[in-house]
Amino acid sequence: MHAIRIEEHGGPEVMRWTELPDPAPGAGEVLVRLGAAGVNYMDTGARASGGPGWAAPVVLGAEGMGYVTALGAGVTEFAVGDRVAWFYHPGSYAELLAVPATSLVKVPDGVSDEVAGGLLMQGLTANHLSTETYPIGPGDTAVVHAAAGGVGQLLTQLVKARGGSVIGLVSREDKAAVAEEVGADHVLVHSGAGFEDRVRELTGGRGADVVYDGGGADTFRSSQLALRTHGVHAYYGPFMGVPTLRPTDLPNSILLTYPVVHHHVATREALVRRTGEVFDLVRSGQLTLRVTGRYPLAEAARAHADIESRRTTGKLVLVP
Repeated sequence: MHAIRIEEHGGPEVMRWTELPDPAPGAGEVLVRLGAAGVNYMDTGARASGGPGWAAPVVLGAEGMGYVTALGAGVTEFAVGDRVAWFYHPGSYAELLAVPATSLVKVPDGVSDEVAGGLLMQGLTANHLSTETYPIGPGDTAVVHAAAGGVGQLLTQLVKARGGSVIGLVSREDKAAVAEEVGADHVLVHSGAGFEDRVRELTGGRGADVVYDGGGADTFRSSQLALRTHGVHAYYGPFMGVPTLRPTDLPNSILLTYPVVHHHVATREALVRRTGEVFDLVRSGQLTLRVTGRYPLAEAARAHADIESRRTTGKLVLVP
């Protein structure tokens, strides 16, 4: 089989289409033939600088779906031929994968391979943000950073599905239409800080109930100043920079949280339940994953270059 492997960390040019031995499923594992793999910003960080579990040499990729081709000892929940998906399994840019059965969920009818392969990492993140991090209710106002991006598009739709309104932030004028298309009530074009006054104008001076902030250090303070008293600043942008602050710097008695999606699906029961919620929203038409870029798996380096250019919107997927 072939996979996208790196021998050293660096730019997209270090990614190699490499022939490797076919994996065999061990006890508790499932052999999966890849159907589609999602491309995430996290993948570019793993490629560029590594991190826990991503030391070179390594096969890149963490998200995808595929077809069960063989079962390891003790696996009873799946059968050969099942369509399955995973939200985090290192080494997903590969034609064949041996995946722990506990990491897999079945893909329901009505969800395409490309959607299933690119949905769960960002879909579960958006589900986590809009339920456990700050449970959106009717009448709530949320500020969504990068509203035209992968998480931002899904999060905007989930806020709307739960009865809230969205003030979407985008970095360029040409991305505003994308945010409006997925349901943002207002769209502000801002490449950095300074949007808090406009948010307060749009909320009658009150401020937003929650800011979902994947924007990084540059927008950190403005996100807090845009909140109402006791509002929630959900900061999930550590790859964009981690600011330092003192607790006394927080305005308006706001609540600051750092949501980690793995805590949303910390048990097998939670993984099955939460992925089921996301798949059901797709099947009902309340949630749409816009797959805007499709690349052969062998050309994953081109996908990395495109996503790092910041010119893309929606989801990029790799297909074998």
